[in-house]
Amino acid sequence: MAAGWEWDDMLFSGTAAYYQRGRLPYAPGLADVLAEVLKLDGQGRLIDVGCGPGTLALSLAHLFGEIVGVDPDREMIAEAKREAVERGVTEKAQWVQARAEDLPAGLGTFSVATFGQSFHWMDRDLVAATTRDMLQAGGTLVHISDVKTEARTVDALPYPAVPHATIEGLVRRYLGPVRRAGRGVLPQGTPGGEAAVLARAGFSGPQRHVVPGGQPLERTVDEVVAGVFSMSFSAPHLFGPRRDAFEAELRRLLLEVSASGRFSERQPSTEVFVWWRDPAEPVPLPVA
Repeated sequence: MAAGWEWDDMLFSGTAAYYQRGRLPYAPGLADVLAEVLKLDGQGRLIDVGCGPGTLALSLAHLFGEIVGVDPDREMIAEAKREAVERGVTEKAQWVQARAEDLPAGLGTFSVATFGQSFHWMDRDLVAATTRDMLQAGGTLVHISDVKTEARTVDALPYPAVPHATIEGLVRRYLGPVRRAGRGVLPQGTPGGEAAVLARAGFSGPQRHVVPGGQPLERTVDEVVAGVFSMSFSAPHLFGPRRDAFEAELRRLLLEVSASGRFSERQPSTEVFVWWRDPAEPVPLPVA
């Protein structure tokens, strides 16, 4: 958790309805990579901490006997429940409205714990230690995020790129230059360095895997607008009575860039760090 900032229940208020349409998916092949690396066979229990609307947990449901999603936002949990019904996995899915700091919350033990771009919002030392205690012997913690350092040009694709920098400038014009986060602000952004946190908690690792992206995507104005409203720093409630004015100006800006209302984008690659609950097995010495 960032110094000087405290979590509050407005952090993602109003964003849940925009997630499925607005957020880019994880790279294709993520489930296959995790199945191979973790030797998943449709058994075991998964806990997805900071699950949002169930995006990650539901994409992995076929690899486990049971999935449990935990998130503090009531609307996120409601979206996850609805999506589980649509996918026909309600019998193996449980959704819990709670902060990660409230764990273990009587949920039992798990073979895998996932954090999909959520760990930075938490009291990380506390949550890491608690999660390790909730993992079975041989269990793993998996930290998943988009690869932030890759260039994703839209050269040779049919539509203009989403004007991310211009959109960020518009958000700052309405909300100010300092990043908003719930009722507070994050002048320095969210914290990094999760490797040191997990090592302090007693995890061994990590093993890094990159699931390649780069696949061409087509985005509409509605999808780009949904993506903006799905982010904590541009959540709908932050705009107050100026929300409609912001959206109208955003839509005008987008249509100025692409009169067709369509944009090209490339799928981000997905970065996976696997950490083990138990110390790594020593590598046997070669027989002389």
